[in-house]
Amino acid sequence: MVARFAQWTLDVRDVERMAAFWSAALGYRIERGEDGNAHLRPPDGGLSVWLQRTEAPKAGKNRNHPDLVAADGAVEAEVARLLTLGATLADVGQKGDEGFTVLADPEGNEFCLLHRR
Repeated sequence: MVARFAQWTLDVRDVERMAAFWSAALGYRIERGEDGNAHLRPPDGGLSVWLQRTEAPKAGKNRNHPDLVAADGAVEAEVARLLTLGATLADVGQKGDEGFTVLADPEGNEFCLLHRR
């Protein structure tokens, strides 16, 4: 037997704002819980995202993060779209020749957009 990923869980301070960002970024639907958390479900039944409310602020660089790909391969257009949704470019010490662009969501959680699969 082996374990499989079921979901990506992210602690957030503003569940509504983060649900809006991540659902738009990923094309997922939002299921709001009675507990104030949100579950983001993909259209294909793949890996879901659980947004879990916390009062703790983010501190330092994430020790783990998701790597995304532009579904249509248009990396520059996807970076621009993510920035329009509220992402920001992030500097985690990259040199500029990496095969990915580092971004941060509206609460500063880093993620990468890979330049190819």
